[in-house]
Amino acid sequence: MSTASNPQPSEEVDLGQLFKMIGNGFRRLFQFIGSIFKQLFLAFVWFVFFLKKRAIILLIAAAVGLALGLVLNKTSPPIYKSSISVKQNYPTGENLYGSIEYYNGLLKDRDYEVLARVLGIGEDVSNEIVGFSIEPIITDNERVVMFDQYITELDSLAASKVEYETFIDNIEDYKHRNQQISIKSMTRANFKSVFAKIVDNINSNSFFKNEQAKDIFELEQSKASIEQALVQSDSLQRTYKRVLEQQMDANSGAEIGITFEGDNDIDKTREYDLYLNDIELRRELVEINRRLNDIENIVDAISSKQESGFVDNTKELLGMKLSSRNYYPALFFILAFIVLLGMEFFKFIEKYKPEQ
Repeated sequence: MSTASNPQPSEEVDLGQLFKMIGNGFRRLFQFIGSIFKQLFLAFVWFVFFLKKRAIILLIAAAVGLALGLVLNKTSPPIYKSSISVKQNYPTGENLYGSIEYYNGLLKDRDYEVLARVLGIGEDVSNEIVGFSIEPIITDNERVVMFDQYITELDSLAASKVEYETFIDNIEDYKHRNQQISIKSMTRANFKSVFAKIVDNINSNSFFKNEQAKDIFELEQSKASIEQALVQSDSLQRTYKRVLEQQMDANSGAEIGITFEGDNDIDKTREYDLYLNDIELRRELVEINRRLNDIENIVDAISSKQESGFVDNTKELLGMKLSSRNYYPALFFILAFIVLLGMEFFKFIEKYKPEQ
């Protein structure tokens, strides 16, 4: 007589091994996380002792940089900066930034003759120019508006995958509508004509002039159609008014007054509907005129600041603008830190150099 086998002992053994494996997995995970924090703490301690050990050298480097900055600030000629703000009515950003890069390339090659010819200035003025720069003029609120407009153009699935920070990091500076162009020079010259020439060079671009002509033609056609519709609507309203007056004269018992619609479907007129339609058409006409004014120029000069220039001896370091007395101490400190860190790294490598 056979007896049925009992599977409970094997199941208990399997469950015990499973829980043991899970426990070992969690233990190894916590050990790994703990080792990471331990290494980070050891690296922090090493960094603190490294700074403490090399503090005198780093301070000396910063002091030398400060002294050099003070000397250069006293002896170097001042640099004057002039700026202008422009508004792009067409996507001219790449061309605008390319032009600024081209002008800086001519300065780098010391080709002052070509630069003077391109900008329509004397070679003596181009010799004094130190550099050109351009940067977008945009606030955080405007960035949020740009992001919202971009999201609305996407479907819900694609929009859910786009983050604000990613959008801001990936958008190019030249795509912003408002830009500021700056010129640095060794003389306090008036660069108003130079700024005008830079803007004119973009406005004379054949591609954008063709796009502008097509837009103006389309808007003019729409404007003419709306104006014609308004004339016809006005004529139709006068006709409705005469019909109402005739009806009022025919009905001698009716009270004197003005109505917009008849008493029944047969007598109804649509003066009020035409009136509302006229309001909408006139609103569209205002928008078209505004658009025509906006695209009158491909690039508009909004305002010119400090046309004769103001003293600006700031220098850029790691994305920050610093004065010369702060720039050189920071630069020497960073260079000394990199050199000392490199020496320490090579010492560490030498310890683990395999024996020959």
